[in-house]
Amino acid sequence: MPWMWPDFIFNLLPEGREHNRCLNVVHQFTQKVIDDRAQDFHANKTHGKRSAFLDLLLKQMHDEHLTLVDIQEEVDTFMFEGHDTTAASMNFTCFMIASHPQVQQKLHEEMDRVFGDDYDRPCTIEDLNELEYLECVIKESLRLYPSVPFIAREIQEDFMYHDYKLLRGTTAVMFIYYIHRDPQNFPDPDRFDPDRFLPENSVGRSPYAYIPFSAGSRNCIGQRFAMLEEKVILSSILRRFKLKTSQLPDDLNLSFELILRSGNGAHVELKLRH
Repeated sequence: MPWMWPDFIFNLLPEGREHNRCLNVVHQFTQKVIDDRAQDFHANKTHGKRSAFLDLLLKQMHDEHLTLVDIQEEVDTFMFEGHDTTAASMNFTCFMIASHPQVQQKLHEEMDRVFGDDYDRPCTIEDLNELEYLECVIKESLRLYPSVPFIAREIQEDFMYHDYKLLRGTTAVMFIYYIHRDPQNFPDPDRFDPDRFLPENSVGRSPYAYIPFSAGSRNCIGQRFAMLEEKVILSSILRRFKLKTSQLPDDLNLSFELILRSGNGAHVELKLRH
């Protein structure tokens, strides 16, 4: 709708006013996080301890390398860029677990080994390090259903690729969804097989064959946090529930937007294990 492209028109329309209202809610939230942390940061400066990401930004502001607006932009990115993507990934992972009973059985065995019959104990970093099969399941789900299905990069220098010359300044679009289905790196690529990501099965695989978080200097800043977040939430679900679905992968009606989505929804039913 090109008539909405000029900001001065968009801001006068109901869609623009609603957009600005929602944006204000987001900015107020992150601003409060920054303000609260800044007060604590100045009151309790510590040395020799590992700093949180926001603390590092506040130090840069204190040293006059960053402004408050710079920090706000970074915090907005970190807090909200990882919201929709992680939710989509967990939805697809739950769907794939529900669709593969043998995989789910191995996951339940891993949960019982790590947590025993304690369904309420908080998940510790030691627990997360032991959930190796769950990590393989998440990675395989991200291979088949990467939260960000494609990325774009500006080429920095001329180079040849398969007899084609790509020129500096050109925008290259990489479809991660199809890169992850290259049969040379992933035989029978449409099959869901978490064992692909066991250490012994990953030897020799190109680091660029699997890029759900992109790669190189512009890779996802929150990828480790995203994996830990997913493991915590999925382990909490799997400790308590069995997952079932009546859908097939062909029923998902995938939509390639900025984030990979299911047009029909990936529906999962939860049943108590005990």
